[in-house]
Amino acid sequence: MQYLSKILILTLVYLGLSQITIQAAEMKEPLHPEWSFQGPLGKFERASLQRGYQVYTEVCSGCHSMELLSYRNLMEDGGPEFSEAQVKAMAAAFEVKGAPDEYGDVVMRPAILSDKFVSPYENEQQGRAANGGAYPPDLSVMVKARHGGADYVYSLLLGYEDAPEGMVLDDGVYYNIYAKGQKIAMPQLLSADAVEYSDGTEATPEQMARDVTMFLTWTAEPKLEARKRIGFKVITYLLILSFLLYFTNKQIWNCLLYTSPSPRDRG
Repeated sequence: MQYLSKILILTLVYLGLSQITIQAAEMKEPLHPEWSFQGPLGKFERASLQRGYQVYTEVCSGCHSMELLSYRNLMEDGGPEFSEAQVKAMAAAFEVKGAPDEYGDVVMRPAILSDKFVSPYENEQQGRAANGGAYPPDLSVMVKARHGGADYVYSLLLGYEDAPEGMVLDDGVYYNIYAKGQKIAMPQLLSADAVEYSDGTEATPEQMARDVTMFLTWTAEPKLEARKRIGFKVITYLLILSFLLYFTNKQIWNCLLYTSPSPRDRG
């Protein structure tokens, strides 16, 4: 009986690994652009973060929420670093539920700095109904939640192609060479001039994909620059301490060797 159980377990493990291998083979290796935030001293590009917020607001926010982000985060160090006046104006462009009036009816008010980003849907059911049953995921930590991180998100946004001959796609499903199984429920959104950048940068699909990916990387890790600065200081401190300990230890042993009596002196 134990022998049969072992065979069954090994078979299940083999089938599971085979399935993982097949799925991995189906997914194309993502693009690997250079990112300014890579490396031990990497930083976000402020202009790119600001453009990325514009792409998110004008293109992505119609379907995707950003539940972990407040408007005031947009002016914090290490992020887009908009001015307070700019962020107040951005927040005021959205409405949120305020306190009820004297009759108990909820009154809508302009969003303020402390408010979370406004969600496009009241609830998940509404979101599914508006997207053919598929619920658009929250983008707050999307870059960290997907294998491949920023490279995968960037590639996915640019991976739309015509389906190969013979492939049949259901309604609301699109062909994307970087998606799992090459099928995705999100339509292609980054067409040429989908947005008009306020800084005059040409809004090509590649530029928009890069900027919004930069922005989503920041939302997933808003303290990245601070973490790297602290890490650099800690490593510098440890190196200096190591040198001091080495030379101190060397000096102590030299003193001991010179002050220790020789065997003749002991006699």
